[in-house]
Amino acid sequence: MNSLKDHITSDYFKAANSMTPKKARRRIVAYVESYDDVLFWRTILGNYEDETRYFEIMLPSHGSLKRGKSSALINLLNRVGQDMIACVDADYDYLLQGSYESSRHMIESPYVIHTYAYSIENLQCYAPSLHNVCVMVSLNDRVIFDFVSFMREYSKAIFPLLIWSILSYKRITTEKFTLSDFNSVIEIGGFQLRNPEMAIENLKNKVEKKLNWLSRRNPDIDEAFHKTVEEITSLGVTPETTYLYIQGHHLFDKIIVPIMDKVCTKLIRERENEIRRQAVHSTQMHNELSCYSHSVQDVVQMLKKNTGFMLSDIFRKIQQEVERFLSQ
Repeated sequence: MNSLKDHITSDYFKAANSMTPKKARRRIVAYVESYDDVLFWRTILGNYEDETRYFEIMLPSHGSLKRGKSSALINLLNRVGQDMIACVDADYDYLLQGSYESSRHMIESPYVIHTYAYSIENLQCYAPSLHNVCVMVSLNDRVIFDFVSFMREYSKAIFPLLIWSILSYKRITTEKFTLSDFNSVIEIGGFQLRNPEMAIENLKNKVEKKLNWLSRRNPDIDEAFHKTVEEITSLGVTPETTYLYIQGHHLFDKIIVPIMDKVCTKLIRERENEIRRQAVHSTQMHNELSCYSHSVQDVVQMLKKNTGFMLSDIFRKIQQEVERFLSQ
């Protein structure tokens, strides 16, 4: 058990709050997993600040540089209270619904708020918001790629493998199907902006081969498979939204960023060519190109600042959790 010196406890915050003037705002500390999570949860929790309360978002460990879900949950779970909460990625714990101790802690504690989607990266990659991110990067509002349709087809293609991944995680399968195995199948190498359908077809072929391989090695899995489909469907997972429940870093780094790089590059080139066509003379052209290049943003950084997920059904679930905590 860590000492009080290593971690500031909820008792400390309650005592500190009781010593402040009656009209002072109550401070609620929200522990998060990493640096990238600070802005994400600030965006959500800031909407609940008023003249009576405010949130302070921080990493969980004060005696070291330890980060991650285990640090936010395990070390602090028994200390969270009305003045302290933990805000974490759901990972598979939400879909497992208490099958493991970490899953029970996360879904049963009123002082733990989670993402419902696998992680914050999945929500940052919320498909209906990605065109706006392209505009933030390129300052070009022309629609040249249908992110919503592509991610819907992508999700439908990989949905059966998500079920197998969960079955393996529950140790129901006889042949282990690791998260790394899952990720290697669902990559979309060779994606071409002019022919995205080919990437989906190639993905379907890879998935079909893996499904056949898994089925041959687990011939008696049908009942557990269909039961798992029913279970996760009841939690809000659909074949069309599977991408929100796969490993977030993989989705962000290997799927969304490569696609967005190609989309934004094309949009930037279009804008630059427009400037060249419209410039009256070379000096004006160089000045305008310089001005535009200084305004263009980085894809990764804009994705990390993307708040378009706040229009999603998942965001409303997170809101309900925060409101439930505050109503206690």
